[in-house]
Amino acid sequence: MWLTWNWAVLVAALLTAAVVFTRPNGRHWLVVARAFAKETALIFSLYAIWQLAGTLSVVQVNGARGRGLWIWHAQRDLHFPSELTFQKAVLPHPLIVQFFNGYYAIMHVPALVIFLIWLFVRHRDRYGSVRNAIALLTGICLVIQLIPVAPPRMFPALGFVDTAKLYNQSVYGAVGSGLADQLSAMPSVHVGWAVAVGLVAVQVSRSRWRWLALIHPILTVLAVTVTANHWWLDGVVAVAILLFVMAAQRGVRAARRRYPTSWQEVSLEAQAVS
Repeated sequence: MWLTWNWAVLVAALLTAAVVFTRPNGRHWLVVARAFAKETALIFSLYAIWQLAGTLSVVQVNGARGRGLWIWHAQRDLHFPSELTFQKAVLPHPLIVQFFNGYYAIMHVPALVIFLIWLFVRHRDRYGSVRNAIALLTGICLVIQLIPVAPPRMFPALGFVDTAKLYNQSVYGAVGSGLADQLSAMPSVHVGWAVAVGLVAVQVSRSRWRWLALIHPILTVLAVTVTANHWWLDGVVAVAILLFVMAAQRGVRAARRRYPTSWQEVSLEAQAVS
């Protein structure tokens, strides 16, 4: 929420230009800087696409409300805990509410960027697969989000409160005019990215403090719930997509190990065609 899509495109373009026109000439630090700029440009490009796709999904506000209500009733049938219970528990505590409003608005992108930088610097061998997984997760979420779904805060009749608006912390304006579209509730990219950060950090790191990384997805889930920006199912679907992508990656790696010759032939053929 901290950067509009056009500024993200500009940053990505500048970084890409730096990569294209920079010649390392054997200087190690420049090689590292060039690689870092390339990956950062990719991250900003994904962010720009995510922000821009939100403006494209605003096609039927009434339809979005109908789909939001369908999720509400489906969750009741599935015996999900009510988001209202969590929100009402914190509403009497303004500082807690404002903390979660800020966490929702601010921490989403910086946490992912910091995580990817850490992974790039400390665990380069895992960086590529994790970056690809997050890119695939984001892309699949964006396609689904082209079907607009209204978030809980758009249903005051059900008892939900728009806490960000209540404390003048909202990143949204009128529908389609804010820094991020408010009808892109399903799936929750917030939850998907946060779970990816926590899960991978625990898997990759060997530090005894690695479990602290799980604080971020926990706070993110609480934030999107307390602020009424997402339904439970928004997060569930995002995590399911993430796990599917990771499982598919493991399947591809296993196939490459089992049939290395076939994979090399396919790669050579692709290079010859290009």
